Amino acid sequence: MTKVRVLVVEDSLTVRRRLCEVLGADPEIDIVGEADNGKSAIELCREIRPDIVTLDMMLPVMSGLAATEYIMAYCPTPILIVSASTNRGELFRTYDALAAGAVDALDKPLGDDRDEDWERRIVATVKLVSRIKVITHPRARLRTFNHPAAPARPAGAPASRRECHVVGIGASTGGPAAIVDVLRALPAAFPLPVLFVLHIGEPFGSAFAEWLDGQTPHRVSYARDGEAVAGAAGRVVMAPPDRHLVVSGGKLRLTSSPARHSCRPSVDALFESIAREYGAAGAGCLLTGMGRDGAAGLLEIKESGGLTLVQDEATSVVFGMPREAVLLGAACRVLPLGEIGEALACLAGPGGRGGTS
Repeated sequence: MTKVRVLVVEDSLTVRRRLCEVLGADPEIDIVGEADNGKSAIELCREIRPDIVTLDMMLPVMSGLAATEYIMAYCPTPILIVSASTNRGELFRTYDALAAGAVDALDKPLGDDRDEDWERRIVATVKLVSRIKVITHPRARLRTFNHPAAPARPAGAPASRRECHVVGIGASTGGPAAIVDVLRALPAAFPLPVLFVLHIGEPFGSAFAEWLDGQTPHRVSYARDGEAVAGAAGRVVMAPPDRHLVVSGGKLRLTSSPARHSCRPSVDALFESIAREYGAAGAGCLLTGMGRDGAAGLLEIKESGGLTLVQDEATSVVFGMPREAVLLGAACRVLPLGEIGEALACLAGPGGRGGTS
C-alpha cells in the first residue's frame, strides 16, 4: 500500500507534534518531513516532494502565504492550510493563499473534548487533498488590485441574444482564485446582480466577502434576508456561511433548511430558485469544485431557457461539480476559466446595459 507522504509546517512545537501524532497514527499516512518556518518548508518541499503540505499561515522567516506562492509556482504540491484564523488579518492571508493555489483550509485543534472530531476531519481531509492534481500558479499573480475595467463587450466575443436579469455563480475547491478571475473579466459597470455561493464554512468564511470586495472593482457583500434582488444590481452578493441563499418573490432569502449534498450554502438551492423565479432570464455558472452540488440546479436553469456556463477540466482545480453538470447535459457552454467572465459580460447587453443584446 502506498502511503500519503505529508510535510507538516508549523512553528508551534506543541501544535506540530499534535499534527504529526494524529496524522502519523493513521496507517495510510507517512510523515516525511517537518518544518517550523516558510523557508524550510520550501526547501523540504523541493527536496522530498511530498504528496501534501499542511501549512500554517503565521510563520517566521517566510510567511505561509509567501511559501504557498513559491511552492505553487515552482514545485506545485497540494497544500492544506491549518490555521487558527482568529482575526481578520489572518483570515485575509488564508484567502490570499487559497487564491494563490492552496487547496483547502482547516482549523487548528482546540485542545478540548471536540478534538476527536477534529482528528477525524484532518485525517480525512489530508487524504482527500493529497489526491488532487494541482496546477502551476504564477508567483504573486493576485497581489496587484488596481485593474483596468474590462471592456463592456470583449473583442471577438459573440453577442448574447437573450434577456438576463440575474447571474448565479457556484464554486467549491479552487473557487477563491476562480471567482477573482471571473469578476476581474467583467466590466466595472456590469449592471446585473451576481449571486455567489462558495463552499467555505466557519471559521474561515466570516470575512470572505470583505476580502473579495478588495480584489476587483466590483462591490461584494453578504446577502441580507429580504433584500430586493433589484437592489443588488451591479453588485456581487454572497451566501453567508451555513445559510442557503435563494431568490423568491423578487427578494433574496436566507434559509437554514437542511444541507444539500452535505453543503450549506448549496449551489443547487440557489440555481433551482433562479430557474423558478426567472426562467429564461436567469443565468448560471458552475466553477471548479469537489462533489456534485450545483449540477442539477444548473440543469433546471438550462431547461428553463437560461444560459448555463461550466468551467472546463483543464482549468479546474477539481473537475467534480463541473463534470457532473456536463454529464447531466446541463451546460450550454463549457469554457476555460479565462473565457467565462467574457461570456458573462455579454449578458449585460449593448453599452453595458442589462436586457436583450
